[in-house]
Amino acid sequence: MDLQEVREKAREVLKGICRVCVVCDGRNCPTGVPGIGGAGTGEGFRRNIASLARWKLNLRVLHPRKIQDTTFELFGHKLSFPILGGAIAGAKVNFGGRLDEREIARALVLGAKAAGTVALTGDGPDPEVFAAGLAAIREADGWGIPVIKPRSNKEIIKRIREAEKTGALAVAIDVDAAGLFNMTRVGQVVEPKTAEDIIEIARSTSLPLILKGIMTVADAKVALASGAVGIVVSNHGGRALDHTLGTADVLPGIAAAVKGRLMVLVDGGIRSGVDVLKMLALGADAVLVGRPLFIAACGGGPQGVKMQLEALAQELTVAMRLTGCGALQDISSEVICNVM
Repeated sequence: MDLQEVREKAREVLKGICRVCVVCDGRNCPTGVPGIGGAGTGEGFRRNIASLARWKLNLRVLHPRKIQDTTFELFGHKLSFPILGGAIAGAKVNFGGRLDEREIARALVLGAKAAGTVALTGDGPDPEVFAAGLAAIREADGWGIPVIKPRSNKEIIKRIREAEKTGALAVAIDVDAAGLFNMTRVGQVVEPKTAEDIIEIARSTSLPLILKGIMTVADAKVALASGAVGIVVSNHGGRALDHTLGTADVLPGIAAAVKGRLMVLVDGGIRSGVDVLKMLALGADAVLVGRPLFIAACGGGPQGVKMQLEALAQELTVAMRLTGCGALQDISSEVICNVM
């Protein structure tokens, strides 16, 4: 099995839901939300791709950095590279029930672990979504990070207790899901969070707390002041609010404000190792990859996810070598330029 075969299998499984396009930029998505596309017009999804594409790389090959080291430390755990699996969930709602929730979670978590990195798992209106993620993390001996919707604090803390029992590396809240209709239409509260809410949640657990869905310096500063140890610069893959900026648009300012005091992760439109390098150069410590790993999971299970992650890592290694970088700390704004 190679990645082309994985993609062909995924195209069969996802017919009518995702075309598994050669260029995954949201322009030809047959479905929005529910589905795998962007919200509304899909502009937020497309903006993620466009904002990253306007950055170009400075080729540099006369340098002494002959060996590239991509290893990365996340909350005291050594990863093979700074590429994590984003949370993909909601099989019944988004994928027409063609895929089993536990099968998807297991593929993402175990595939990431086999590749030497870690994946996030999801939450949703169906209790099976969160349970599937926890089951996969438990099978992986805690090697995963569950994401919880911005429910009431009582409900969040209840789920954190379940996550703690799996030995999870950390726990996250996707605060950008505060307006998701698939939750509210079934009577499950999701809401914006105050600084006081985050303080209460952070103090309720010894697990590192990550807030996913930070798109402004103001929110990043609230996260820092409230006890979070990491943030994900994210617009929910363009699936929460139409017409948002792309993550590469806002990442530099956010990183400048809090990097070194918060772990800065980013997602949105990352399709290659070159894209990973760009995001690191823009200020991220590591990235999350969503749709490419979802396709790999659909077409190849854990092995497909492992292969896709390793391919991204290999592309990152080559990009580092050709921009004069020997280790992640060598990657700076000097390796990129904005020509748009």
